[in-house]
Amino acid sequence: MSGSTSKRYPVELRDRAVRMVGEIRPDHESDWAAMTQVATLLGVGTPETIRKWCRQAEVDGGKRPGVTSEESAELKRLKRENAELKRANAILKSASVLFAAELCATRRCVCRGAVRDRPRWVVVAA
Repeated sequence: MSGSTSKRYPVELRDRAVRMVGEIRPDHESDWAAMTQVATLLGVGTPETIRKWCRQAEVDGGKRPGVTSEESAELKRLKRENAELKRANAILKSASVLFAAELCATRRCVCRGAVRDRPRWVVVAA
């Protein structure tokens, strides 16, 4: 299985794994040993996944510096919104160029047929 672990494992499993690491840590000589045992018990592919969850839980709890899950989700939402607005802006720019070209073509046609004593540019309503 490939992809992000947030889609592969439910939030409840992640919370349980982090809690279990904290509970069994005193029984092991290192954090890694505790994480390895939790990964085996819960059927998580690799202890590295558990380590990432524990580090993120520490960041979210304010025990470690870094970007919290909430900030990360907000940043992701804002980037998606920004990309959507850029696409909309590009569409509007190309549409305005198209309409400006049509307007210029309409003005040129009217100008060629206009009498010389009249204004050179006449705007024709569509």
